[in-house]
Amino acid sequence: QVQLVESGGGSVQPGGSLKLSCAASGFTFRAYTMSWVRQAPGKEFEWVAAVDPRDNTNYADSVKGRFTISRDNARHTLHLQMNSLKSEDTAVYFCAYGGNSNWYRHSWGQGTQVTVSS
Repeated sequence: QVQLVESGGGSVQPGGSLKLSCAASGFTFRAYTMSWVRQAPGKEFEWVAAVDPRDNTNYADSVKGRFTISRDNARHTLHLQMNSLKSEDTAVYFCAYGGNSNWYRHSWGQGTQVTVSS
């Protein structure tokens, strides 16, 4: 069964840090480009970052220099290190297959909530 399960969210003050994780199962994780996407309340999904099978990364301008995406192919896990968090980073975060222009999910779980507030 194909699964993507996110964890690691929480509530932090502006300027704080969080590290998100996505546990993948049921497919050949190492062969896929993987992304993080987010959805803020009342807004559409926003692509955040992607990493390809060769560990090449790219980021949305809104998070460049603050967020770092990484993958652990041995553990089938995707990570997102988020530093210097801002209130506008508040959203539910999901991992997804694909890159910035073609990301997708077969089904949606709860994601992981990130709240940045003073």
